[in-house]
Amino acid sequence: MNGKDNVVEGVGRRGLLRAAVTTPVAAAGVAWAGAPAEATGADAAGGFGRGRFDPHSPRFTIAVLPDTQYLFDEDSSDPEPLRETFRYLAERREERNIAFLAHLGDVTEHGSAHEIGLADRAFRAVDGRVPYSVLAGNHDVDSRTDDQRGDTPYLRAFGPRRYARMPTFGGASPDGYNSYHVLTAANRRWLVLALDWRISDKGLAWAQDVIDRHPRLPAILTTHELAVADEQGQARLSDHGRRLWERLIRRNDQIFLALGGHYWPPGRTVLNNDAGHPVHLHLANYQDRYYGGAAMIRLYSFDLVRDVIDVETVSPWLLSEKPGRRTLLAAENLELTGPVDRFSLELDAARRFAGFAPAPQPGPRPPRAVLPRGTAAYWRFDAAGLPGAGAAGRPVPDGAVVRDLSGNGNDLTVTRLHASAAEVLTWSDEHHGDQPGHASLRFDGGKSPDRGAVLRTAAGAPLNAAKFESGYTIEVFLKLPEPFEGDHAWMGILSWEGRSGDAGKSSGWSPDEPTCSLNLSPERFLQYVVYPVDRDADPTSWSHALPTGRWTHVAVVNDGRRTVVYVDGSKIARNPAQPSKGISTLGKPFAIGGTQFAERYGQGYYGWIGDVRIVSRALRPAEFMTPSTPGPLPESAG
Repeated sequence: MNGKDNVVEGVGRRGLLRAAVTTPVAAAGVAWAGAPAEATGADAAGGFGRGRFDPHSPRFTIAVLPDTQYLFDEDSSDPEPLRETFRYLAERREERNIAFLAHLGDVTEHGSAHEIGLADRAFRAVDGRVPYSVLAGNHDVDSRTDDQRGDTPYLRAFGPRRYARMPTFGGASPDGYNSYHVLTAANRRWLVLALDWRISDKGLAWAQDVIDRHPRLPAILTTHELAVADEQGQARLSDHGRRLWERLIRRNDQIFLALGGHYWPPGRTVLNNDAGHPVHLHLANYQDRYYGGAAMIRLYSFDLVRDVIDVETVSPWLLSEKPGRRTLLAAENLELTGPVDRFSLELDAARRFAGFAPAPQPGPRPPRAVLPRGTAAYWRFDAAGLPGAGAAGRPVPDGAVVRDLSGNGNDLTVTRLHASAAEVLTWSDEHHGDQPGHASLRFDGGKSPDRGAVLRTAAGAPLNAAKFESGYTIEVFLKLPEPFEGDHAWMGILSWEGRSGDAGKSSGWSPDEPTCSLNLSPERFLQYVVYPVDRDADPTSWSHALPTGRWTHVAVVNDGRRTVVYVDGSKIARNPAQPSKGISTLGKPFAIGGTQFAERYGQGYYGWIGDVRIVSRALRPAEFMTPSTPGPLPESAG
């Protein structure tokens, strides 16, 4: 805090002697005293006590605890709000997947032995349950000194020995006032730097060495003083924050988030570093609010599926009170929802961290690795499946043959529709990250006039007449262009040729519809329509709107009784409950890139298509072409 009665001038109204600041204090809590003896193996990876932490989940939370000093203010102290915050974190560790807790300094008001002792005992409630870091604020130590100040009650309670048994603890500076932790979360490692409120040149050199020894780890910097903000929450660097920015933050692209307390009101800003990348700088401090901030915490919820960090600010102590017993001030402060207290940040981790930790790209998998029992056909567009495949953008000529790598003889031959130009079908090296083959075909089909290209099986190919009465799985990787330009309503992705009427089917819509097709509606909803062998019906599945500019995996699964469509491994909502057994094929070709109506192709597909596989049984999602198990954790350099 930036208050006027900090330890530079002593403790003022309480008349405490400065000598009291050097009084020895018990350090019973400094050695991870609360850790259970069995905290090894799986627990050592991050799961402590009752709540287990999942290091592989793409969603995890870092809790941030700013200035608690008014809860540890000599004879006015009340540690209970902080103890309730610690209970909240421990009890919800599994639910919120809490990886770490970072305190931003000013643990106490005067840094006296009495206050530090109270704080020491309060922190024992979280020892062994959630790993954490604490750093010194100007009220915890003599604010006229930097991290070379030597021994203090703060250092004895919150120095390196306290963190020694935490599996996240990486080390501390020789003076003991700066530390670092390495977290394992979202299947990768992260660095947290906890820096003294006045870090010396020696301390900055130490911090730079830590970063240099961990060159591939994204880093979060925490310190007590970083920024100041106006009443609208617009933050700017403080003088000390400017020193940190110039000497450490801007030079190291790994630092993507920096957090500080000390001043109020809270605020945030974004600055670009020397690599041209954004660094989010946040100020969080609630000591000016009811009950000294009531041990409010910031919860930074990382979601690497949605590429966001969702931030919320709550007081577990006030939330724990029964609603009917909350006072007006408690009700007003239990959760803060202003734009600097509850917000979301974009974080495309793969892109933001590419400069120092490029995401490992899996190599292509050999065809034999993706031919499960019952594979009826498998096509891919790299050299294995399309001999002579050329450079990206090169047209694939009419008559080119794509091999059926299942060995069942369902090769595909390229045919352009309506005398379309060569450019309507080109080879591409774009592919889904989990796709076995690292290539695709780029289709440029469209309407008015109709244009496109299709890949068709030959007359007499086994797939043409396969009815799959025991079940089937059809998988395809596809990508829609961004921007998605033109009218492509009801374009076909894949289908069997022929009229449903010729199969004796009359659903009441049109006998000219094919017996099985996967299409895209005007709203970019997938439509999978099939005429089963055992009834006169056309059970149809509908997805949500597919994204543009992003690869998607689609799987159609039929178990001989009904059909379920999955998008990116997730079951869609509108799968029909009506029975559906097999496909009423007519012995006519299977096609990729279009759908016939009245035995004529109109427009062709618009976008990319990658690997396509058909299996003559229902596969579980774990058996899809997308790997379903987490990969190894990225290696760190330290």
